[in-house]
Amino acid sequence: MFIQTEYKSQHVPIPDSFLTTPPAKPVVATHIDWSSSPLPSNKGRTALVIDNVLSPEECVKLLELTEASVPREDGDTSSPWKPALVNVAVGFETHAPDYRNSERIIWDNQVIVDRIWERIAQADGVRALLETVPGAYIDEEWHFRRFNERMRFLKYSSGQFFKPHCDGPYGYEKDGAIFETKYTIQLYLNDSAAVDPTSELVGGATSFLGRNYEDRLDVNPKAGSVLLFQHYGLRHEGAKVEAGVKYTMRTDILYEFYKQEQV
Repeated sequence: MFIQTEYKSQHVPIPDSFLTTPPAKPVVATHIDWSSSPLPSNKGRTALVIDNVLSPEECVKLLELTEASVPREDGDTSSPWKPALVNVAVGFETHAPDYRNSERIIWDNQVIVDRIWERIAQADGVRALLETVPGAYIDEEWHFRRFNERMRFLKYSSGQFFKPHCDGPYGYEKDGAIFETKYTIQLYLNDSAAVDPTSELVGGATSFLGRNYEDRLDVNPKAGSVLLFQHYGLRHEGAKVEAGVKYTMRTDILYEFYKQEQV
């Protein structure tokens, strides 16, 4: 059954100091070296892990703000987290619990994503790396414009997962300009036991997969770190959470189409 969806958010005051102060630790980017990984066929495709974008305390605060963004009727004590749906067409989604079965909050907030970007951009080389993306022809480019304001916060409880897929672009045209997303931003909001042995979260890696679905490279959740990767050609899954709860936020990087003038 297809469900027509429209997401609205409650206004949430964002403290001026939230994500505008210097990060607690230096922000550091590490490119995934596909050639020395179990997935050498991904060589040439962009994926990197960026550590220390948020502190653990900032992750907790972001989740608090996110839950407060959900419109509620007076006296409503139900959970703000609702089942994550799957896109089937513009404005339409469907339940597909055999494919993905986590819970989700959608929050549109350009202020928050802009502040996250400014943190990410402190890592050496990241701003220059993302400035342009080649087009299909030699005289075409896509120029970085901003992070997509739409944040999809995900809550994976024990037994929940997101089966293998490739992220698709979101695009639109406005005032004669063409915009399209090219990269995924996955912000982890808590740690897995693979990163911190004291964590209650077991499993839940973002796993890049080979064509046979057996070869894999796992990126384990680490609070405040970002996994940044191109949409095209990188098959991955949200591996099943074996114990505990995993919290993440996904958004995208939006580019504007540019074509050089012919001389």
